[in-house]
Amino acid sequence: MVIWSLTERMQHHHIKLCLANLVSSIFKSSRSLTSQPITSELTASGSSGSSVEVLGKSYPRDDHSNTPEKILSKVGKNLHNRKYHPLWLVLERVKHHFYKQYIGPYGTPLFSVFDGLSPVVTTWQNFDSLLVPADHPSRKKGDNYYLNRIHMLRSHTSAHQWNLIRAGLNAFLVVGDVYRRDQIDSHHYPVFHQLEAVRLFNKHQLFGDIKDGEPLQLFEQSSRSAQKQETHTLEAVKLVEFDLKQTLTKLMTHLFGDGLEIRWVDCYFPFTHPSFEMEINFQGEWIEVLGCGIMEQQLVNSAGAQNNIGWAFGLGLERLAMILYNIPDIRIFWSEDERFLKQFRVPNINQNVQFQPLSKYPALVNDISFWLPSQNYSENDFYDLVRTIGGDLVEKVDLIDKFEHPNLGNAATFHGKEAKRYENAESQPLLSNYLPPYGEDPHPGRSDTHPSVCPRRGSASAGCGGQILTCLLC
Repeated sequence: MVIWSLTERMQHHHIKLCLANLVSSIFKSSRSLTSQPITSELTASGSSGSSVEVLGKSYPRDDHSNTPEKILSKVGKNLHNRKYHPLWLVLERVKHHFYKQYIGPYGTPLFSVFDGLSPVVTTWQNFDSLLVPADHPSRKKGDNYYLNRIHMLRSHTSAHQWNLIRAGLNAFLVVGDVYRRDQIDSHHYPVFHQLEAVRLFNKHQLFGDIKDGEPLQLFEQSSRSAQKQETHTLEAVKLVEFDLKQTLTKLMTHLFGDGLEIRWVDCYFPFTHPSFEMEINFQGEWIEVLGCGIMEQQLVNSAGAQNNIGWAFGLGLERLAMILYNIPDIRIFWSEDERFLKQFRVPNINQNVQFQPLSKYPALVNDISFWLPSQNYSENDFYDLVRTIGGDLVEKVDLIDKFEHPNLGNAATFHGKEAKRYENAESQPLLSNYLPPYGEDPHPGRSDTHPSVCPRRGSASAGCGGQILTCLLC
């Protein structure tokens, strides 16, 4: 069973964002619902036919297809390329920094920039090319948007690393929209924007400026340790790591100003070793802003650059923009409200901008609960369902409680969901309330209902107060 707390800011309205109708249809007779995934309901309701069309190309559906129409509608928006959008401002600042700081041998920018690559990639590009193991949890259908078993919406811009290295590039930035099935809160959204950077070095580039550096080598055959891969020399790794951290320190200082306090945290990624997360101390709080590391040599070798060693990093544009411009909610980046957009029309991309809230109305909280299917269910299935029905009204979803029927053994979970309208958009259509009148049985005639007790609020007559949208226990 799932309870959601929804909070909206609306003038003169107290709206219950009711998912009851669709929840009821999907979880209908949930005691016998054992094989049909929720995602099939979402994709079937949003589109028809045996194929899905993305950016003018058609992809045949199969049993792995799970991308709802709501997500497909975001493809091609390219917020990072919309002039004066806050994501565009951050990207321009990063690009200008790289163009100015890193010049190639012919006086041209060292780093090539790719900001228009298609988000549709193969599963090989997204996982196998990056050495992600076949049983790695990041491949799960519950965490990704698959068009079919072969094609998907990229979950990171790293999906393009192999192809670009294979094309002969040794220094590049890749920027684009990425897609992940994720929890619902003010810092997570199923579509966000990443910036990926890669730089490769050959022996001359790495050791050329070192006095008496001729004997130094990039590679050796040894054992893997916490400090390096088995094919790298310690000298090469330390120089590449220094260049990586210096590059990122300069970038963050450019964005946030001098005196920025930075720390590095060891971590794990399948495609880099050693790997690090960069944290900055911003307004007294340590915030993780990106992940990075020394590229796995196996990946570099397979792409045809076996005489090179390199680093890579990836960061989220939304994360940086939320910090820089004091934007409290990731949904706001998708707003078309002119009051939001005009705040970022500045003559200088480096100008300080502090976001001004658009809504002054109080929050509205509602809950929802239901029985869970016995299989083929993940929490991200329900998050997709909430986003499909509630759109960007829903800000946050939390797991509140779990319940198991003492006699029937059916599992139920309770989620608290908070939704806040970040705009005062009274003209937007409201979701209908499909609940029966308060106190009436939502499932008349059903013989297997539990006595009128809500595990969270007590009896329906005593505590629900109309807040439970579709509680099969009440």
